[in-house]
Amino acid sequence: MDFEGRTALITGAAGAIGRGIATGLAAQGANVFLTDLNAEGVEASIEAVATAGSVAGGMAADVADEVQVRQLVAAAAAALGGRIDILVNVAGIVAQGKVEEIAVDEWDRVFAVNCRGTFLPTKYVVPHMKAQSYGKIINFSSKSGKTGSALMSHYSAAKAAVIGFTQALAYELADSGITVNCLCPGITENTGVWDNVSAGYIQNLGKSREEVVRQFTAKVPLKRLARIDDIVAVTLFLAGPGSDYMTGQAINVTGGREMH
Repeated sequence: MDFEGRTALITGAAGAIGRGIATGLAAQGANVFLTDLNAEGVEASIEAVATAGSVAGGMAADVADEVQVRQLVAAAAAALGGRIDILVNVAGIVAQGKVEEIAVDEWDRVFAVNCRGTFLPTKYVVPHMKAQSYGKIINFSSKSGKTGSALMSHYSAAKAAVIGFTQALAYELADSGITVNCLCPGITENTGVWDNVSAGYIQNLGKSREEVVRQFTAKVPLKRLARIDDIVAVTLFLAGPGSDYMTGQAINVTGGREMH
């Protein structure tokens, strides 16, 4: 894939998936701008991505805070030469718990980061994309947004909302030359989400880590968890010209566990 001359803003870029996507885009010629709530993580990602290609810069920001997101998009646009061609909304959090034990504040925070944190960057990037009559928006949902996961009702509900948001925008922005799609990954190795999910299931189900891994992989037709490279490859496809006739899609990357 050739992203020479393209620019991209990636949220959640301190995490393994966000960093992998940024590295992949930069390696193929894109100029990228990185953000995450974790300031040290942003700096580490900038250094890592710089070895692969061009990094315009980055800044720490809370994607659920409107003032910070407005400042973020302005900084990204300035650093990227006034264009933002690709927006990848990776930022998200996961939580677990029995529904009767979920605190209201926790429910609200899960929705704030996963839903508001997808809406706000999109809200402020779209005017730039409309001005150039081109844009690729890639949101991150989850397998749990397609089929809800037990002990994760707030996370499942929030990720289902991201799919609905994606579909609505696909209709709304089609005449502006902007496509909007989202990924629905399964459990992905070597990520903070997997660390949190596996720790939660170890505690809530009273099983060892090895038992939890076996339980999850047994449900996957391809008999393994997703790898970061699997997620990066599909994201780059959606960001590139091969997906120009795709919009409003929620693409499963689950090894066959999710098929609708």
